[in-house]
Amino acid sequence: MPARSAVRDGPSPDAMGHTVRQSRLTAGVSLRELARRIGVSAATLSAIETGKTELAVSRLREIADALQTTPDRLLAVPALDSPGEPRDEVRAGPGSVQLGGERQDWRTFGPLPIDPVLAAAITSFVRTGYHGATMRSIAALAGISVPGVYHHYASKQELLVITLDLAMDDLTWRLLAAARQARDGVTRVRLMVEALALFHTHRWELAFIGASEMRSLEPANRRRIAELRNHVQHLLDGAIDHAIRDGELGTPSPRHAARAISTMCTSLPQWFHVGGPSTPERIAEEYAQFALGLLDHRPSGPLGPR
Repeated sequence: MPARSAVRDGPSPDAMGHTVRQSRLTAGVSLRELARRIGVSAATLSAIETGKTELAVSRLREIADALQTTPDRLLAVPALDSPGEPRDEVRAGPGSVQLGGERQDWRTFGPLPIDPVLAAAITSFVRTGYHGATMRSIAALAGISVPGVYHHYASKQELLVITLDLAMDDLTWRLLAAARQARDGVTRVRLMVEALALFHTHRWELAFIGASEMRSLEPANRRRIAELRNHVQHLLDGAIDHAIRDGELGTPSPRHAARAISTMCTSLPQWFHVGGPSTPERIAEEYAQFALGLLDHRPSGPLGPR
């Protein structure tokens, strides 16, 4: 029937999937939340966003309705990962987004909306690594049978992919929300670094898995998650470029400095401990200052609001 046919006279499945993901992130909606709204599994929505499944016209309408937009507007969403000047909606507006039906601030870290099986997989991946974890050990942690795990997830690889998707979603919306809160270039950089540091301390388990288990992904999954990581790096690169053009940063090596800043933040799960002498908030403030030092900040006045 025409209502269920695939969208043919338009972008490729890869491009359409990328657009759906960008629209979802712009709306501040998690992968699992959008999947719930349209009545499919997170794995099915992930397959749509990665271009592995063609997007039917009926599904496109459901996604647009769930994101409170229209199919035409959804398909017209531009990419968010340009390394140039941030778009208007990134430059302005409050530092919060609508996530899971509630207004969320990027500095607030509540419980993640995950089921017991995925929670058990995350715990197992942290404790024993991906290769040390088994579906049986995950089932035991979740308190269900092995067939019960397979009822929800097809494989251990799928659990890892969804874990990393969850991590990248949570990080990306926070980074974009932090950027929206800034009124000038250097404040944008500072807040984005704070967002990176806060994520890698508050969500240290997800960040630890992201840093240690990329090697465990199958090639196609590794390429896709790597693109999401590059997207985050490009957002930071673009904010730094903008601040340099405004004369607020003087580093002659912006790309090297940006990667040093990212590495500084991604290494936090290796040593940070909840309940230790430093809080995530203190670390985030200090790392933001470290970042401005690396970038040769040249203040012409007080920094923008926190």
